[in-house]
Amino acid sequence: MKTSKLVLIGASTGGPGHLNKLLRGIPNQGIPIVIAQHMNTVFIPYFVAQFGREMNMEVIEISQKQYLSGGIFICDKTSALMPESPLAIAPQEIQSIYNPNINVLFQSGVNVCSFTNILAILLTGIGDDGAQGLWELYKAGATCMAESEASAIVYGMPKKAKEINPNLNILHLDDIKARLERFLYVF
Repeated sequence: MKTSKLVLIGASTGGPGHLNKLLRGIPNQGIPIVIAQHMNTVFIPYFVAQFGREMNMEVIEISQKQYLSGGIFICDKTSALMPESPLAIAPQEIQSIYNPNINVLFQSGVNVCSFTNILAILLTGIGDDGAQGLWELYKAGATCMAESEASAIVYGMPKKAKEINPNLNILHLDDIKARLERFLYVF
């Protein structure tokens, strides 16, 4: 039986505004939300501070191993979930053209699917980061969705995810928010 819940979100171009729309007004239900938003590490502390002022829950920058509890966790560089309970995440020394790397975050979630209900969301962005990781999570039993072309600023990452997995739910950002709220409130 799965005893916990976890939300994983990947975003790139247009992501900060979409993350704000997606998470604004969501109350803390004690469920961790981990975000990999492509961004230069220099800007991440400013993003975390600004995002924290706009949310109804604590926003924490992941700069070292961190145990996950209720709140929003922002990866400051490529990070991976630890295959342990309680849930933990730690930065990884992985070279990538994407910082943080969404595929690494999503693929690390496969290791905790056996004891954690995961909702994985891939938002707007250029390229293909996150698409393969979302596919791996889907195959492991996670609930997976990607943003539609209608609401994405750039439909690159979600489009690639749909090409890899034709069964993937592609939803408008408003519908993703509704699904997220349902996931957070239903126990």
